[in-house]
Amino acid sequence: MKKLDRYIIRKYFNTFFYVVLIFSLISVIIDFSENVEEFIDEQLGAEQVLREYYLNFILYINGLLWPLFALISVIFFTSRMAFNSEIIAMLNAGMSFRRLMRPYLMAASVIMVLHLIGNHFLIPLGNKQKNDFENKYVWKERDQGRTRDVHMFISPGTKIYVRDYFKRDSFARHFRLEKFEGQELRLMIRAEKARWLGEPNRWELSDFHIRTFDGMKETIVNGERQKLDTTLNLRPEDFVRYENTKETIPSHKLVTFIEQERQRGVGNTRLYEIELYRRTADPVTILIVTIIGMALASRKVRGGLGLHLALGVGLGAIFIFLSKFSITFANSQAIPALLGVWLPNLVFGALCGVLVWKAQK
Repeated sequence: MKKLDRYIIRKYFNTFFYVVLIFSLISVIIDFSENVEEFIDEQLGAEQVLREYYLNFILYINGLLWPLFALISVIFFTSRMAFNSEIIAMLNAGMSFRRLMRPYLMAASVIMVLHLIGNHFLIPLGNKQKNDFENKYVWKERDQGRTRDVHMFISPGTKIYVRDYFKRDSFARHFRLEKFEGQELRLMIRAEKARWLGEPNRWELSDFHIRTFDGMKETIVNGERQKLDTTLNLRPEDFVRYENTKETIPSHKLVTFIEQERQRGVGNTRLYEIELYRRTADPVTILIVTIIGMALASRKVRGGLGLHLALGVGLGAIFIFLSKFSITFANSQAIPALLGVWLPNLVFGALCGVLVWKAQK
């Protein structure tokens, strides 16, 4: 590694982590101003809020915005170098533009690896603690769980349906269980209410009707105004899926979770698939925006730093818009989930190639 490489890498890291610090502080201040009343009402201590919430909140914000921070950082320090004629001096000394890209890519690769590790393992663990804190103290009056019209398989060939589930009381209304052998329905249980009694997976069915099928023969047990204690492969937490559950599961467990959800027939697993793909696509974005920022800011222009930063922020906004747009299509099954997540990288990767091709040599 040449002295010039170390010089550029040091500038990259110093600027990047400075931007991370500034934006993290701004995010914490904004979030604190919105939630301070909840903290006071719950009589939470500063140490508890910092330890259980804001340390994990900072991880969460940085997990989302590191690609944008990388773009801003590269444009900022590269534009300063171009303004001071450092880039021109390097090129006039015989350094090719591709050679100049080497330290940028080396620094970006380190940040990409850190982002990969964080996205797949560390940030989900932090999100679990952060979301538990929010559900307990901040969002305590919001029911974000999936508690209506729930379909799922509790074992191969055994499906349940619940129209309404009430988390606070661990009880369901309009419960139905269907058991199949092959393509034939063998057992159907309907109950007006189903209440959780405790371990091991004990449930109490009220106002139940049991229909058993054996070929053309049908047996009916009418339990109107009666109760039935039974054991089901079902727990209260199986009914409740918070919208941000996908953010709290480490990737190696998320793969297993997606497969289990498919087997249980819970419904659309695309949200979880998109989250899994995003955890890899976002770090790769850091490499792409690093090259884009370098190609834009390395040319000395009259507008200087201001123009370069405006271009960088504009590109960041376009990238975020394109990401939301493509993920919306992926969620609606208009395009495959993998393509929806990687489409912004493909578009910006093409832009990256054009900018490098047209960059000053």
